[in-house]
Amino acid sequence: MPANRFNGFTQYGVGVGLRIPHYDEILSRRPVVDWFEIISENYMVDGGNALATLDRILEQYRVVQHGVSLYFGSAQRLNDDHLRRLKALTRRTGTPWVSDHLCWGSVDGTYSHDLLPLPYTWEAVERTAQQIRHAQQELELPILVENVSSYAEFHDSEMTEWEFLNEVVERADCGILLDVNNIYVSSWNHDFDPMTYVNAIDPARVGQIHIAGHSRFEKYRLDTHDHPVLDPVWKLYARAIERVGHTATLLEWDDRIPPFDELHSEALKANRWLASAPQSPIAAPENRHAAA
Repeated sequence: MPANRFNGFTQYGVGVGLRIPHYDEILSRRPVVDWFEIISENYMVDGGNALATLDRILEQYRVVQHGVSLYFGSAQRLNDDHLRRLKALTRRTGTPWVSDHLCWGSVDGTYSHDLLPLPYTWEAVERTAQQIRHAQQELELPILVENVSSYAEFHDSEMTEWEFLNEVVERADCGILLDVNNIYVSSWNHDFDPMTYVNAIDPARVGQIHIAGHSRFEKYRLDTHDHPVLDPVWKLYARAIERVGHTATLLEWDDRIPPFDELHSEALKANRWLASAPQSPIAAPENRHAAA
């Protein structure tokens, strides 16, 4: 596999999520933004204001699609109608890749509308990889799978989360959307070293990175996307960029959304590390599980 197959989109620097409160300002001011990420499901419609606004955004900006309901880890097969509508949207946006989450969330046609963690078993590896391969073939685009934040674990797991992620993407021949905030949240909730996770991921598979804020409580951390990025998450991001190289980075902020300039300013802090990042991934440390 080429070393930079999934992180070769170096022209994609720092992006932000396209959110309704910012529509008017973006269209009137046309701020300088590297790219916008959209939630695919919000635009998988036949018409209306959202789609009309997206078309206007596409006249000025690059757009990358991110999904929340493919549920690669669910036992049932992927919904063919969903894939058809998703593919139609990719043709409209020209997105260079499509991302969604490494999770499950549906049973027999009933959807939880949540990103539920998987048991880290070999059976789940094979099933999930099969689903991703099918989606990648149908969409005719690279797929990146995102690690989720989690608040419960399965006793039947046979490996760590990072080992599971590496196995799935290798068998599916897909990429990784590495969410360093989710790594930090899960590490706190499940008592593991987050730097071990970052050091263990195959850098050649990472095509995009998410950063975000989270909420701190006495006994757990919650992935709320309603705060600036906290220092421990920036440290994980710095290490990820050191290993992965110059990689498209997206700031997520989905609640208590600030004015656009404040949001964009927070995102641009990532340039501190991107500016000096190598253009291709560096080798993993000799001890893959050693903390940096």
